[in-house]
Amino acid sequence: MTDDLTDIKTGIVGLGNIGQYHAERLRELGVPLVGGMDVAAEARRRFARRYDVDVYEDQQDLYETIDAVVITTPNKFHEEYAIAAFDRDIHVLLEKPLAHSYESAQRIATAARESDSYCMVGFNNRFANTVQIVKNRIDRGELGEVTHVEANYVRRRGIPGRGSWFTRRQIAGGGALIDLGVHAIDLALYLLGYPDVEEVTGVDRSEFGSREEYAYLEMWGDDTGPRGFDVDDSASAFVRCPGKRTISLEVAWATNRPTNHEFIVRGTSAAARFDLLEGDLTIHSASTSGPDHLENTSIEARQNDTHTAEQRAFFNRIVRDNGSNETVDQALSVQQIIDSIYRSSEEGKTVTLDDV
Repeated sequence: MTDDLTDIKTGIVGLGNIGQYHAERLRELGVPLVGGMDVAAEARRRFARRYDVDVYEDQQDLYETIDAVVITTPNKFHEEYAIAAFDRDIHVLLEKPLAHSYESAQRIATAARESDSYCMVGFNNRFANTVQIVKNRIDRGELGEVTHVEANYVRRRGIPGRGSWFTRRQIAGGGALIDLGVHAIDLALYLLGYPDVEEVTGVDRSEFGSREEYAYLEMWGDDTGPRGFDVDDSASAFVRCPGKRTISLEVAWATNRPTNHEFIVRGTSAAARFDLLEGDLTIHSASTSGPDHLENTSIEARQNDTHTAEQRAFFNRIVRDNGSNETVDQALSVQQIIDSIYRSSEEGKTVTLDDV
């Protein structure tokens, strides 16, 4: 870490659990955390006690004191806080997804392009050591031409908190698809080299969250019952890109099947299979050197804290003044795919992205 990182005065907007999670990592990196903002008084008091910093009810008061901000609010409010930061040329680390709707995401992307500040969207899973090993092998050509990614982000029972903003479409914009699917779609496109997308077909389902009898072992938030639950708890989709490159997607908060975080990256020379959360990685290939044979090579890598790695990349790009807003445009593409899956499900047909 360079001394320059300690010159970037940073604040957090949204002081709940995710905001505190980011605050801990800012402290570990040595980035000065100078303040926070939240509309909830109790969240402000808790954050002030824990981190001994000034807290504000209005973002403009915070923005007068900082060079960079981490925005961790519910999805609907990303636009308000991000655009206000761009107007002041404050650098923004914005938690995924880009927004709660494609239209809001477009406005954020436009404002980011017009600002002199740098913005990164929080696709932290890109920074997993396992993912970086696979990406490096793809870049070196060891997998050949990558043509298909099977992306799974499936929980057997894992609705974040029934009754919370996560389960209300007006605030979140969706359920499992916009919460977990955003990670899976980004990672699949990232490993494919972020190609254009031609068409999408998909189905979203709400089968468990609205039940009075919802059996679960643990829940991230409090369970206040099914009232107000109006989002999807699972989705299946197929994404077609030019050159016969494709993505198959399975995401779920709740479903009657085993938990699955497996990604399979299929190439013409080899394939990579890894568990996104556990980090297990195997390279599958075949050879005619000697008798024909199949090879399955296991690779062990140290697990790393992906949010810390994400923050380090964000601040290093600010220091080096070489950050582009590439992830904002990519996040806009992800948002368009999510919107297209919802449309495809509602209309019962394949959606061409030129029509979105």
